[in-house]
Amino acid sequence: MISNSLGAMPRGVAASLQEYAQVWASRGVRAWADRWWTMAREVGDAIAPFIGAPAGAISMCESVTAAHMSVLSTLAPPSPSRRDAIVCSAADFPSLIYLFRAHQALGYRLVVVPAHADGTSDPARIAEAIDERTALVAISHVLFRSSFIVDPMPVVERARRVGAPVVLDLYQAAGIIPVDVTALGVDFAAGGCLKWLCGGPGNAFLYARPDRAGDVRPRFTGWAAHPQPFAFDIAAFEPPADARRLQTGTPAIPAYYAALPGLKLLGAIGVPAIRARSMALTARLLQLADEYAFHTVAVRDPSRLAGAVAIDVADARDVARTLNARDVVVDYRPEVGIRLAPHAYNTVGEVETAMAAIAEIARTRRYTPPTDTIVT
Repeated sequence: MISNSLGAMPRGVAASLQEYAQVWASRGVRAWADRWWTMAREVGDAIAPFIGAPAGAISMCESVTAAHMSVLSTLAPPSPSRRDAIVCSAADFPSLIYLFRAHQALGYRLVVVPAHADGTSDPARIAEAIDERTALVAISHVLFRSSFIVDPMPVVERARRVGAPVVLDLYQAAGIIPVDVTALGVDFAAGGCLKWLCGGPGNAFLYARPDRAGDVRPRFTGWAAHPQPFAFDIAAFEPPADARRLQTGTPAIPAYYAALPGLKLLGAIGVPAIRARSMALTARLLQLADEYAFHTVAVRDPSRLAGAVAIDVADARDVARTLNARDVVVDYRPEVGIRLAPHAYNTVGEVETAMAAIAEIARTRRYTPPTDTIVT
């Protein structure tokens, strides 16, 4: 019930990872020439239809934080005569804010636009923070705590007027709502297969707008960005004009094998069908929240709610831990409570079972005691 944190593993993943093991064992280093060196492009092109990107516009990386590091490395160093502000929202995932704050040591100013108490973010307010000193705008399309869908167009249009690039975080959007980065006109977009795309960890991606990719020169780079990596030439080089120039070091081949089955499966279903199923399940969650008198920050406009509904009850962290001990798999986030994120493979019956379990645990307060310090 928590695919916005970790998607369920498709059956095909075990066979795909076994294939990886067999290829490694039988082909050894020859596997690079057989397939491995081009797998990043293979996976990127499989992701592209989910976000409205053309083939060749996506590079792979190990995390969305690393993807944003690549984007940051394309910026000119800040100075009194150059752009020096990074604009983001307080509702964005903290890992990115940590990264942006660390860049203050290089002279950047961090502008964190406050979010609303109800778990939403106002794109107009973010747009107001953008000016001619803005070096980068980084926003989320779907907020990780509340699953609120942010309309990025006011931000993109304002940034375009002042000449500031935009990187859109799609981690909570790709695979569960329709996304079209081409129509949005964003310069960059980052996301991953870990969540709604059911591909496991290590499969983050970075989209670069094709007409812009050839103009950027990232400082965060490596041999995977070299046009002839196996030449091992240490001279200065011109990277490819497409998204490959944003690649860095040795590709995470096992992660790619894990990602492909989910991309194939969900691609066959299609995002419109997934979105329709998700909306039906979240509507039932909200109906049950009202029946049980649970508090939720989830917006009631279905066009602004992605795939998750956060339910807040007394001792929500303890309730979430107890649910997980019962194999009703959820997670807990401060400020919003227990997140439930059914995917296309979930049923209405499972939604009803999960909500009934929350009601029973909250009423009896019979909590599973904590076993460690990590709370997901």
